[in-house]
Amino acid sequence: MLEELKKKVYEANMDLPKYGLVTFTWGNASAIDRETGYFVIKPSGVDYDKLTPDDMVVMDLNMNKIEGKLKPSSDTATHCELYKAFPEIGGVVHTHSTWATSWAQSGRSIPCYGTTHADYIYGEVPCLRNLTKEELEDYEVNTGKLIVEHFKQADVVAVPCCLCKNHGPFTWGKDAAEAVHNAVVLEEVAKMAAICEMVNPKAAPAPQCLQDKHYYRKHGANAYYGQ
Repeated sequence: MLEELKKKVYEANMDLPKYGLVTFTWGNASAIDRETGYFVIKPSGVDYDKLTPDDMVVMDLNMNKIEGKLKPSSDTATHCELYKAFPEIGGVVHTHSTWATSWAQSGRSIPCYGTTHADYIYGEVPCLRNLTKEELEDYEVNTGKLIVEHFKQADVVAVPCCLCKNHGPFTWGKDAAEAVHNAVVLEEVAKMAAICEMVNPKAAPAPQCLQDKHYYRKHGANAYYGQ
């Protein structure tokens, strides 16, 4: 079932260590097939060098396992909440990448200091609040609901990522490959922003007109970046 999607999700997961975004098994990627309503995700706690496409787990949006020999990722419920809330999302990635996670642990959103950030993300990368003690009882579901709560009032396409306080980053895109791409961008943006503040602790965000120019030349109605 969904053999082609399993292959793509496997490849997305293998890209996480390739791009230095995960240590050991600290990450996962998934993608959804909107026709069936099923999504495919990495199994929990399996070393990346031992994974195969057949190990990917097929789930439905009610958190029932449809196919797979192994348990799905412990973050599956978070992915599920995003798929349920946002039809624009086709792939989700979660990592504990060093620079983005450092911002999450500091409890700070990442300001847009320059055009690299503005090319991909409109405005700051938000750092969301901690879950309450009661919310932690259903941790992964409520992590997803917290992200959904924020982006119901924001733009999930213009800002394809967020930080969960004291936890780490989540990214998404039209498919698993784009979600990985956005995870790589987020990690680089987080690194640049941290170094920017080391070089100049009084650094200010880039002027809004410059942010707008770079974002909209790539994503606006009259975009002209690329072929």
